[in-house]
Amino acid sequence: MTAESTPLEALALALLSVPSVIGNEAALATEVETWCRERQCHQVVRAGDNLLVLPRPLREDKPRLLLLGHLDTVPESLRNKPRIDEDRIYGLGASDMKCADALILHLLAEATTREPAVDLAGILYAREEGPFDESGFPEIVPALEAHFPKPDLAIAMEPTDNHIELGCLGTMHAGVLFRGQRAHSARPWEGKNAIHMASPLLVALASLPPRDVVYEDLLFREVCSVTMVDFDGARNVIPGGFELNVNFRFGPDRTRDEALRWFTEFVTEAVGERAIEEGEVTIELRDMCPSGRVCADNPLVQSLRSLAPEGTEVRAKQAWTDVGRLSELGIDAMNFGPGSGSQAHQVGEYCLRENLEEARVLFERLLFA
Repeated sequence: MTAESTPLEALALALLSVPSVIGNEAALATEVETWCRERQCHQVVRAGDNLLVLPRPLREDKPRLLLLGHLDTVPESLRNKPRIDEDRIYGLGASDMKCADALILHLLAEATTREPAVDLAGILYAREEGPFDESGFPEIVPALEAHFPKPDLAIAMEPTDNHIELGCLGTMHAGVLFRGQRAHSARPWEGKNAIHMASPLLVALASLPPRDVVYEDLLFREVCSVTMVDFDGARNVIPGGFELNVNFRFGPDRTRDEALRWFTEFVTEAVGERAIEEGEVTIELRDMCPSGRVCADNPLVQSLRSLAPEGTEVRAKQAWTDVGRLSELGIDAMNFGPGSGSQAHQVGEYCLRENLEEARVLFERLLFA
């Protein structure tokens, strides 16, 4: 591709140049709000650091399409200067998901001067990368219900490499705490090693195969893994406490209550009922996000599929996105974005310029052809 940036790429670089690590999205939200008002969007509603933008008034006879992007990024580990280098757009959040945010803004601006085939709105929100209950998305829902009620489809423009990803896994984080007895490591018989107490559960988790879930003809893989540990002790101390953070990614055939029930039964079987009953092992739910409904029969999904380039895959979302949250709100939702899932949160994160241009062409065909 040419070394000269397109207007869309320049917008992506501008977004990448404003730091917005989770919890610090205010400056970028203000930049986006100002940008939309300068382009005379019909309605710009801000709640906290979250924005709802309607480029023009609603019509009675048109389907409603909602585009979603989050403003936040994960913390940066090494400096990744926003730049274009040959076929790539670099910067923290380039794939996840500021290039997609730039596309959303571009489409909203286009819709102020070109009448779209659908009624269009965009939400750009804060704190997506953190716990479910701390997301900024619920803060903007009242504005959505007031100004853009009952969307026919929402597209979470998370990185999918321009493939259509339907549904999403649910996810829960739980702490499993083992309570033993501290002692000097030279006299371990005087204590009870909490790390050793965890071994049956660790073995059970290591032996647990993925559970394949075929749901609406799509394959989801349910998995459960230890992701973090903590302990009470030192290198010459028998630890009296040991904690596992376990992340359960559950299929769309389970509700949140069913997922918690399965996990509780799994842990209890591994460590024994006595350990649970006597408080030697406790389970603390930390975070729970619902799975997402598959909506392959949605007319707007089918229109997007029909316009997509040859080779575009329709597949399950093997991760969690706000498609799960939207499903709980009764809104059909899917995932589609120009970023690459393999680049999300990487040290030298980038988005392919070709992917961003391909996504622009596809959405402009959907909206303005």
